[in-house]
Amino acid sequence: MTDKTRQERRPSDHHPDDPVASHPMQPLRRSMKLHHWLNNDTYAAIALAAATVVALVWANIGGSYHAFWHTHFGFILGGTDFELSIYEWVDEGVMALFFFMVGLDVRRDLTLGELRSKRRAMLPLAAALGGLVVPAALFLLVAGSSGHTSAWGTVISTDTAFAVGMLAIVAPRNAPRLRSFLLALAVIDDIAALTVIAVFYTSHLNLVALMLAGIGLLGVWGLERLNVWRVGPYVPLAIWTWGCFFASGVHATLAGVLIALLMPVYPPRRKDLQFASQIFDQFRQAPQPDMAQRAREAVIFSVPMNQRLSAAIAPYVNYLVVPLFALANAGVSLSGDSLTKAFTSSLTWGIIAGLVVGKAAGIAGASLLVLKLSPGSRLPGLDGPRLAGVGALSGMGFTISLLVVGMAVEDPVAADQARVGVIVASMLALLLSWLIFRLSRHFKPLPRPAGERLERPVDAEDDHIRGPVDAPVTLVVYSPMNYDYRRRTAVALRQTRTALGDSIRIVYRHHAVEGSEITGALALEAAAEQGRFWEMHDALVASRNSLDTDAVNSIAARIGLDTKRFETRISHQDDWERVENDNLDLENAETHDTTLIYLNGSRVDGPLHSMALTAIAHAQL
Repeated sequence: MTDKTRQERRPSDHHPDDPVASHPMQPLRRSMKLHHWLNNDTYAAIALAAATVVALVWANIGGSYHAFWHTHFGFILGGTDFELSIYEWVDEGVMALFFFMVGLDVRRDLTLGELRSKRRAMLPLAAALGGLVVPAALFLLVAGSSGHTSAWGTVISTDTAFAVGMLAIVAPRNAPRLRSFLLALAVIDDIAALTVIAVFYTSHLNLVALMLAGIGLLGVWGLERLNVWRVGPYVPLAIWTWGCFFASGVHATLAGVLIALLMPVYPPRRKDLQFASQIFDQFRQAPQPDMAQRAREAVIFSVPMNQRLSAAIAPYVNYLVVPLFALANAGVSLSGDSLTKAFTSSLTWGIIAGLVVGKAAGIAGASLLVLKLSPGSRLPGLDGPRLAGVGALSGMGFTISLLVVGMAVEDPVAADQARVGVIVASMLALLLSWLIFRLSRHFKPLPRPAGERLERPVDAEDDHIRGPVDAPVTLVVYSPMNYDYRRRTAVALRQTRTALGDSIRIVYRHHAVEGSEITGALALEAAAEQGRFWEMHDALVASRNSLDTDAVNSIAARIGLDTKRFETRISHQDDWERVENDNLDLENAETHDTTLIYLNGSRVDGPLHSMALTAIAHAQL
């Protein structure tokens, strides 16, 4: 087979006099860099750590720290006093946004994530229960004589922001499932912690206010059932519900969780995406302001409320809400006398023992028990040493632990001792986790996960190549010719080529497992036999019909192929071995996606849109 059969050369689409094409990447680069920065787990953890350091320094250079956070302001509404200190506004008001994001994560993970599968949920569920019972028991054992046994709730939760951010630093790079496991574990952890707060740390209960809060939640549910997709109508109901929870005596942050659990979550629906695409086509035909607004609304509507809100508020929570909470709660005296009292207090050591030893032992022990009793729950990269490392890292219980300290310990001196315990425990948990991961990497290294690297190099004589064969950037695409590829991935690839021109070549390989996918793959190979692979590819992408035999035969006639030869080759499945050879490349790949893209040999994770692909490709130039 000749080179011409397998490749198509294409000059750059940039026009030299086009002012937009002369610098199209500058806004894209800035946008991608900002997006990466704001959604980086490690940066969020660093922001939280920085706020903690500032709080510790501020609290030890005079009396302004406590004077500021105990300044009162607010109002009285009816019989409820909303005049709170700044510290209380942060803990019960601002933190509601943090718990709202927690609730969004819980709902999404239960519906779309690791917890939707009973088999996959078994391991993080058992680990979370072990990480709740063992730390609490160890705390009560050590701190039983302190007189503050009610503070056992401080040792049961994991600070997701801190733990996930630090995981990116200390965990092995070739164990991607560790992050999913930690997130699933943290979600269950959060559910347990919130339940404990609601049940054990509610001192009084106003049933009338609680009933009014229920009416607010019912209103939120009603808006969701009416398919109200704008955020505005939900806001007054959310404020009402928060106020009623505050008046009821239940910690007001729980309002954020319950509202979030009512937000709809589902995979993007094809009909919504088609509608958005139709509206955008109309905008291209008549680019007027009203059509631009309709296109924007159609695109927003196509993204479910849960995912949209989670993406929108995450930067504010990570870089404003949680650091503000740390600033208000982490300020403790570090004078010699206060530290001496803290480190001689059984309360401090009970918290350290519970978070550092209890979390590691409880999570690792429960996880290993599940793996022994149910081998089917084992996943690549989740072995004993790595699970122990995650268990140790889960001892970073910073945010909710400090919140519980404020509710469970009324004595200011004892509360400061408990805060010292939480801060020290978080540092020790990080150190222990780093040590476990380091030793396990040395004594029991993990194999490289299948599918992370391109297994078979590009063959210019055999592969289907679009673009210069010597281009510095190579995108290898494994995909079926299905709806997602034809309507999304193919468009992203075309736009990426437009942006990069002769700097990129695209290699198409098959990943066909179902009837219509196999028909499309065989049609492509039958067209390639006549030297028309990419013409058939583009015609299939442009087709709005399902890919059955009649459809591909009609397309073959339209693009000028020898239809008899084409039909015979498909009916005899002459090219099935070639298609199956591509399929076998991904047989052991650890992915549920039908489309995989490799850029210069490394798999591209995350959204496969043209902005991301272009930015990653530019980094290779």
